[in-house]
Amino acid sequence: MVTNRASKRFKFGVVVRKADSGRAWAERARLVEQSGFSTLLMPDHFVGPRFAPIAALSAAAAATSTLRIGTLVFSNDYRHPVVLGKELATLDVLSDGRLDVGLGTGWMREDYDRAGLSFDSPKVRFDRFVESLDVLRGVWSDGPFSYKGEYYQIDELVQEPKPVQKPFPKFLFPGGGPKMLRLAGKYGDYVNLTLRVRADGTAPDEKDGGLESFLGKIDTIKESAGDRFDDIAIGTSIQEVGIPQDKESWSAVDLSRQEETPQILRGDVSEMVDKLRYWRDTHGLNFFVLHNDKDLETFIPVVEKLAGE
Repeated sequence: MVTNRASKRFKFGVVVRKADSGRAWAERARLVEQSGFSTLLMPDHFVGPRFAPIAALSAAAAATSTLRIGTLVFSNDYRHPVVLGKELATLDVLSDGRLDVGLGTGWMREDYDRAGLSFDSPKVRFDRFVESLDVLRGVWSDGPFSYKGEYYQIDELVQEPKPVQKPFPKFLFPGGGPKMLRLAGKYGDYVNLTLRVRADGTAPDEKDGGLESFLGKIDTIKESAGDRFDDIAIGTSIQEVGIPQDKESWSAVDLSRQEETPQILRGDVSEMVDKLRYWRDTHGLNFFVLHNDKDLETFIPVVEKLAGE
């Protein structure tokens, strides 16, 4: 049971993928802000109808004043961390310190295959991701930065601008497998619990899923985080709201075993509110991300009830 409820206030994000125009995108961002969401998040994939995240997040920040912006999540394999570090530091400055950096190893095999990118083993992708975190922190710190890793070598680089947020923007990590969950417990500011993905990147691992697995992931974070557990905003993506829906053609999610988890919310507003309160008060989850902004109308009343509680 979570006893320090003040440190586990509800926060809500929503994934917004695209709009028909710049004006429509700005209006969407303002609606998200006015509805009580804390964060507008974007995915990072080549396949599917989605804006490129950095340009779109900059426009969302310009259209709003308090809304945080971020990704769920950047794929480490798509950008060198020095390049990404400069882009993100610039975005943090332009947003007046409202950036959250969601970053993962990269996992979706179709992205790699269609773009002609090499899809390495889970170990290589994870080890490269860990080095990338070191590089990002290094280029965001003061003074010349050098680094000699297996995948990245940096020589006395002084990169500007620096982020507004000190020492760094907050990190959001996905949490599917045990290695990522342990890393997120040590270093993450936000953790989004996900299904583990097959080693070949084609689909969620059929051995994962269900209530027992979901609770085990929370336990792994607790063990890794120790005293900082109450300082981490932990949650998951809400994949279905209300009645069951047809899966989007671009979605790789498998919800067949997730009914008992907070990834699926059924019932009316009060029932959805009660379920999220249960997961916050009993298991310490407080950061819930609406997976698809087409569900905004259904989910906004839930946010209005719980935001900041």
